[in-house]
Amino acid sequence: MPRAFTGGAVLTMVPGASPATALVIDGDRVVAAGGPETVPPDAEVVDLAGATLTPGFIDAHNHLSIAALHPVWNDVHGVTDVEVLLDAIRAQAAAEPDTAWVRCQGIDVTTIGLPVTRHDLDASGIDRPVIVADYTLHQCVVNSAGLDALGIGRTTDDPAGGEIRRGADGEATGLLIERAWSAAHAVSMRDYADPDRWAEHIAARARVLLASGLTCVHDAACPPEAEAVYRAMAREGALPISVLAMPHPSALLMNDHRARLDGPPTGDGDEWCRVGAMKLFADGGVAIAVDASIQGNPVRFGMRFGDLEEHARAAIEHGFRIAIHAMGNVGVDAMLDTCDEIARAYPGRDHRFRIEHAGVTSSDQWSRLAELDCVAVVQPGFVEHVGTNVGEYGFDHHHWLAFAGLAEAGVTLAGSSDDPCAPVPPLWCMTRGVQRRTSGGRDFEPDQSVPFDDWLVAYTRGAAYAGGQEHERGMLAPGLRADLVVLDRDGATVSVRETWVAGERVFAAGPTLPA
Repeated sequence: MPRAFTGGAVLTMVPGASPATALVIDGDRVVAAGGPETVPPDAEVVDLAGATLTPGFIDAHNHLSIAALHPVWNDVHGVTDVEVLLDAIRAQAAAEPDTAWVRCQGIDVTTIGLPVTRHDLDASGIDRPVIVADYTLHQCVVNSAGLDALGIGRTTDDPAGGEIRRGADGEATGLLIERAWSAAHAVSMRDYADPDRWAEHIAARARVLLASGLTCVHDAACPPEAEAVYRAMAREGALPISVLAMPHPSALLMNDHRARLDGPPTGDGDEWCRVGAMKLFADGGVAIAVDASIQGNPVRFGMRFGDLEEHARAAIEHGFRIAIHAMGNVGVDAMLDTCDEIARAYPGRDHRFRIEHAGVTSSDQWSRLAELDCVAVVQPGFVEHVGTNVGEYGFDHHHWLAFAGLAEAGVTLAGSSDDPCAPVPPLWCMTRGVQRRTSGGRDFEPDQSVPFDDWLVAYTRGAAYAGGQEHERGMLAPGLRADLVVLDRDGATVSVRETWVAGERVFAAGPTLPA
């Protein structure tokens, strides 16, 4: 029996479509959108009672497979006292007595107040390797046993694109930055890669995401082990939300994908689990590559990863689209140069290049991104922690999180969170993208604000386009998936009332959030 939603506004997100007040679905498909005349006489009617109906939200940059395991590890986010940190490590070791590594997560090594070293972690008394992952997933601290397990000693060279932090005595302090932390991350994950256990955690985390209106995520650095879990869950009908798996090695931040190149390419799969663009890195995440000026003074810092073009070409040759992490303007230039060369070498293809983050950019770069038809997968929620942590003065010719500049240049925006590195609820993130104000009251480049309704587009049609999913989701048009969000909009507040996946209601009565 068809089901008709009436009695409210229907935002179809179809470009140029007339306003609609009714939506008809049948099973898991949209049948029609329009006025009362579209409602069949035999339809079951769902009264929106003045609410707004939109396509289900899509988080175009989410790390679901990692975030799903966070409840397993002791959360030390916000900890600023070393003794509290040590207590958390001891508790984690006791809770997981059989793992090779003891892992805690969420620390901010830039604000803990004291430099945390391997010697601090050694004081926990744990005789196993210990890793405390930074909330950014771009650095960590390990204990002495961890350094030994990784083969890091006094004479170990820094990896290209990474740093083994050392003290004045030349010894490693335990802080591993960017690609230096990649191996530590990969080996500390091995004990948690049991497919059945991982699947349970993924399903639990996905059900949490449903409460914020999310019906699909792009797992933006999906290791082979997680990709296999997603595929198995899809076959068994066990995925609560759809997943676009973006292939990446088990060691985060690496560009060498040779072990995956002959596997299923971009687009393989179905609406529940599909292969997305291959994830690559142009620069760091905490060591973002910047070359700019502030009040006329040159500012240069960060790490550019020099192997981008080689591996991007290999991905394209094997049938993948590519998504490139580029945070600083130097990283953005590297991404643009790489994509420009690929576009010239492979004319006529729909490359749909994705730039992930676009943290620090200039107007010239906005134009180049538009000329290449790039999609900017941005995180409006970053206004909170970037706006809180960067200095008082902005760059002379570059901008942080230039949402308006990108959009006005003609670059498609796709909304995302970078969960678990930042808060996930789309409405919360959209609010930061509109207000450009931190919770501490700082106005952060307010001229880069984008209107709320444009963020709704970015989290639906824009995100679907970024993932090559515009023919299955992101709009309310005949034949597309009946993934829906019912929003209560009352003056300055917006809340998720209901979430529907494949034509079935899976969540009701969400929280009220500022719009």
